[in-house]
Amino acid sequence: MLILPAIDLRGGRCVRLRQGDYAQETVFGDDPGAMAQRWVGEGAKFLHLVDLDGAKAGRPTNGEAIRAITRAGVPCQLGGGLRSEADIMLALEWGVSRVVVGTRALKEPAWLSDISRQFPRKVVLGIDARAGLVATDGWLEVSQRLAVDFARDCAELPLAAIVYTDISKDGMLAGPNLEAMAELAAAVALPVIASGGVTTVDDVRELARRGLAGCIIGRALYEGTINLKEALTAAAQ
Repeated sequence: MLILPAIDLRGGRCVRLRQGDYAQETVFGDDPGAMAQRWVGEGAKFLHLVDLDGAKAGRPTNGEAIRAITRAGVPCQLGGGLRSEADIMLALEWGVSRVVVGTRALKEPAWLSDISRQFPRKVVLGIDARAGLVATDGWLEVSQRLAVDFARDCAELPLAAIVYTDISKDGMLAGPNLEAMAELAAAVALPVIASGGVTTVDDVRELARRGLAGCIIGRALYEGTINLKEALTAAAQ
């Protein structure tokens, strides 16, 4: 199972939010490039980047920080505000390997179909959910669409993966929603990457046991409740 350390960007700095709440921000570093080097030095093979300013603005904004991170030399995926073909091309020019789209993909399925075929295996579908329902617009809006139904509807597209985030668990250090993650992973053949609440090495083992292709770890790494090397070892086993 792939382990992806998360680097969330706001105002060019590395931060974490609690449950996607912009008013509950913790700053963990002023140098995103150095943070990326830290995780690569500890064995990370892939990084997950979130442009929080972009998610709110509806367009990518943290280009300088993202370019500093991609120079660390490992593949990165970027989400946050990528809602047009031009946005995706810009992100790829910044050096990321693939992009994560969510809001427009839910609102315009035909657009998701088009860009997944235009950029095959470069597009990751980000499904963010609260109580099983898809959330959009930087988690500011919750739809009436079940996350698992949305995933099934997109399962035949040439996507790279699905990132499934349980907002209620994100940044809470309370463990992931294992049942919801396992349900979604079982519903589609695409690789499913878990996000939200991964706190301990046991969480990593459980996600691997339940068939997840990867997991994103954020606050737990920054606050030391999980060690990246131990997580990588557990995932490999």
